[in-house]
Amino acid sequence: MHELSIAMSLLDVAAEEAQRQGGGRVLAIHLKLGPLSGVVKEALLSAFELAREGSEFDDCRLVIKEVPIVIDCPVCEAHRPAQSLQEICCSVCGTPSMQLVSGRELEMVAMEIRDEHANAVS
Repeated sequence: MHELSIAMSLLDVAAEEAQRQGGGRVLAIHLKLGPLSGVVKEALLSAFELAREGSEFDDCRLVIKEVPIVIDCPVCEAHRPAQSLQEICCSVCGTPSMQLVSGRELEMVAMEIRDEHANAVS
């Protein structure tokens, strides 16, 4: 289950970024995930729950935005959604294309970090 190593890597990156930002608490990690990434969304969510247990990320959420498969159709000369994961063809004209515009993403796009020091009383 490589999703566990991915989840642990996400937490490592989040910890580094939080430290770089001054030590705030990471509330959420936002990802874009495409169906051709080789990562199963549900498995990643489960692995993330397991990886964050008992750590400083106990209440951190993993927010996943699923990205559709979009191709560059040579016949329509436009970006079009693929018919399906099994048929990477233009949804309008049916022409197959391997010119992917999106669908392979596994990308951390944002983090929500709360500055713990901003609420401190001096």
